[in-house]
Amino acid sequence: MASGNSTKEGFQLEEKTGDLFTCPATSSLAHCISQDVRMGKGIAVPFKKKFGGVEEIKKQGVKPGGVAVLKRDGRFIYYLITKVKYSDKPTYDSLRASLEAMKDHCLKHNVKTVAMPRIGCGLDLLKWEEVSIILVETFHDTDICITVYSL
Repeated sequence: MASGNSTKEGFQLEEKTGDLFTCPATSSLAHCISQDVRMGKGIAVPFKKKFGGVEEIKKQGVKPGGVAVLKRDGRFIYYLITKVKYSDKPTYDSLRASLEAMKDHCLKHNVKTVAMPRIGCGLDLLKWEEVSIILVETFHDTDICITVYSL
């Protein structure tokens, strides 16, 4: 198996320390929210401030296991809907289904790079060891590069 640096094509999962919002302006972004689109805590707050679109997201009517999408400055902002209410906790299954929905959108719209936090692992208390496996299982057959930022 060739090392990641020798091939231009193929899935990559990269982890970086730093501010997610310093990612390249060409990268799409992703994070988890609830169906009620409260976005009042955690990384959802700067997403809401930077990209707005709360009503636009609500109008999409996405249920847990789906993904709401905003287009901003030529890139997509993915809102993985992983639970009904902000006070609920997601499951690995709802996260996996949301990631599958995001993958489908990425493939249809030729998205090659997605930046995200350690999704589901902050306030939602999922374990990164499990989430990273789900990311690999979901995207391994694509040529999408996912960069995960943690502070």
